Amino acid sequence: MKLDVIRDPHGTTPPITTALLLAAGLGSRLSAATSGAPKCLTQVNGTSILEQQVSCLERCGFKRLIVVVGHEAEQIKTALLRYTGNLDVEYVTNAQYRTTNNVYSLWLAREAVREPLLLLESDLYFEPHLLAGMLHPDKIAVARLQPWMQGTTVTLDASRHVAAFQLGGTARYTPSAYKTVNIYALSSSTWRQVTIRLESYISSGRVNDYYEALFKDMVADGDLDLQAVSFDDGRWYEIDTVEDLRAAKALFSRHGTSPAPSTSLNRVRDDSAAPHG
Repeated sequence: MKLDVIRDPHGTTPPITTALLLAAGLGSRLSAATSGAPKCLTQVNGTSILEQQVSCLERCGFKRLIVVVGHEAEQIKTALLRYTGNLDVEYVTNAQYRTTNNVYSLWLAREAVREPLLLLESDLYFEPHLLAGMLHPDKIAVARLQPWMQGTTVTLDASRHVAAFQLGGTARYTPSAYKTVNIYALSSSTWRQVTIRLESYISSGRVNDYYEALFKDMVADGDLDLQAVSFDDGRWYEIDTVEDLRAAKALFSRHGTSPAPSTSLNRVRDDSAAPHG
């Protein structure tokens, strides 16, 4: 069953139907639970992260899925043969996944996508309805920052557009600070600007950065304008560690209930961790 799509308030922009999924990383911090399998194949109460993501995309009317693979790529491809129905799936291979980070995976996909896209990471487990607000560019999924959280955040202006990115654990808790969920809806023109900046990053050797560093620079330079979409009204979790997996299983086992504040917003990944994506 497809979800009702939230229409563009100006009535001029068709919904995004292409998704770009970054799934090349090792997922080393979750290896105790995966036995070396790709992180996206980790199951949450019987459903893998990847299967849940594909289901969400299909329910929201997506037609095309580009997946950047690396670690155990064939396992991901085999799984997607089972999971995908109407999605046209294509692959980009990051052969350097052991020594690069997700900015490099994003750069590798620059030729594969020419249309508006939804960018997401392969460790996110979320409810389908949360994507409804992300079907038109240029959007960023966020959740309200809690005092105990660390990592990448954004500050929003009065119109709920991103005023600045704060990377790692540098951000202080303020009412205007929000956690990034790591899902972005980008227009074709925005994506072109991103690819130009990607070329600069990679040519200068910055292959071990997170792409948020690039977004931070673009926002600061006035080259990226993203409007926030709140994920506070549903359940989602970023699963990086065994502890994250345990918390996600508990969160999604509570059918029909709202998540508790301490678990509905995942603590941010450690940006000093091993490269992934």
